[in-house]
Amino acid sequence: MEIYETEEEQLDAVKRWWKENGQSTIIGLVLGVAVILGWNYWQDHKKAQTEQASALYGQLIVAVGADKKDSAEKLAERIQSEYPKTEYAAYSSLLLAKLKVQQGDIPKAQALLKSIAAGTDKELSNVAKIRLVRLMLASGEYEQGLQLINDVDPATSSSFSGNYDELVGDLYVALDRLDQARTAYQKALENGYKSPLLQFKIDDLTSPEKVEVQK
Repeated sequence: MEIYETEEEQLDAVKRWWKENGQSTIIGLVLGVAVILGWNYWQDHKKAQTEQASALYGQLIVAVGADKKDSAEKLAERIQSEYPKTEYAAYSSLLLAKLKVQQGDIPKAQALLKSIAAGTDKELSNVAKIRLVRLMLASGEYEQGLQLINDVDPATSSSFSGNYDELVGDLYVALDRLDQARTAYQKALENGYKSPLLQFKIDDLTSPEKVEVQK
């Protein structure tokens, strides 16, 4: 540490330091303040966006409950266009897909669900995939449904494995591959999946012994 004998020497040292470092110090302070202000602005902006999207989503729920399909569709599309980076955009897409199914517009419903399924929110992605497979089942796209489930990443879908297992069973039943359907249903049951119809589906399948007798 440098020692100065007089105040004049100290003052000269300060002047020299300021001459050498003053500009960079000011720039650093300005940048630091800008970062803090920018971060606060971004957080406030995100909060405002979320609150506005939430309010519109509340109106969407009311419109759906009142069976006002036109209003609901407009609200859902507004949320998606104005607040695409909020979670309410995906929620509104799920509701809009449901409305499209009720209107018989299956291709549009599938497009909406595929968009959500490709998103970064793993829980919503799995919900969308499950609904998409159900649409495929209803539309006779059995092999496509099996392929979609086969492509699901187990690491991000463990809490939905029972749903997928039951759907695999449903798809195999539709394909008349009953042994494979039974195996899928049993897997869901053994893994603790709770479904009110799962046991009925298992019971409804002809047992392997009866199949042999019929042959």
